[in-house]
Amino acid sequence: MTLEQLMAMGLTKEQAEKVMEGLDGNFVTKTRFNEVNTKLKQAKDTLQERDSQLETLKKSTGDVEALNKKITELQEENKTKDEQHQAEIKQMKFDASLNAALSAAKARNPETVKPLLKAFLDKAELDGDSIKGLDAEIKKMVEAEDTKFLFAESKPDSKPGFRGIKPGVNQNKDNKPGGNEAPKTLFDAVQAAYQKTDS
Repeated sequence: MTLEQLMAMGLTKEQAEKVMEGLDGNFVTKTRFNEVNTKLKQAKDTLQERDSQLETLKKSTGDVEALNKKITELQEENKTKDEQHQAEIKQMKFDASLNAALSAAKARNPETVKPLLKAFLDKAELDGDSIKGLDAEIKKMVEAEDTKFLFAESKPDSKPGFRGIKPGVNQNKDNKPGGNEAPKTLFDAVQAAYQKTDS
C-alpha cells in the first residue's frame, strides 16, 4: 500500500502519512503475501513429487536406457511445471499492478474498465511491480469524453467549513454579506428593527 493509494481512498495527505508511519515497515501487501504463499506451496509440492520420483527410480529394475528415458521424461515434466508456476506468479503481479493503478485512478468499477484496456494489456509488459505505460493509458481514458464517466472525479482538497450566516456580518435578503454593519448589542438590534418599520 502506497501513500498515493491511501490518498485515493479518501484520506488526506497528513492522515495517509500517519498510517504509513504506523505501519513502520511491518506491513506486507496482500499480493506479496499471496506470492510467497504460492511459492512455498509449489516448493513443497515439488519436493514431495521429486522424492516420489526418486523412490520410483530406486525401485526400478531394468536396463539403463529405459531408466535414462524415464529420467528425461521426468525432467521435462518438472521443467514444464516450473514454467507454469513462473507464469502464474507473473500473472498475479500483473493483476495486482493493474488493480492498484485502477484504484489510484478512482475507477468506479475496475471490472468494467479492464475490457476497454484489453488491446493495450495484451501487449503490455511488467517493469518491476508496475505495467509499462499503464498510467498514461488510464490517463487517456480519464480525460476522454466517452470514458471519463467510468472514473470518479478528483476533488481538490478543501477545508471543511460552515455555510450560513456569518456572525457579525449583516446579511441582505439574498443571504449575501452587505448593507450596514451588524448591530453589536441587543439594544442596537431592536433599535435597527424599529427604524426599518418606521421607514
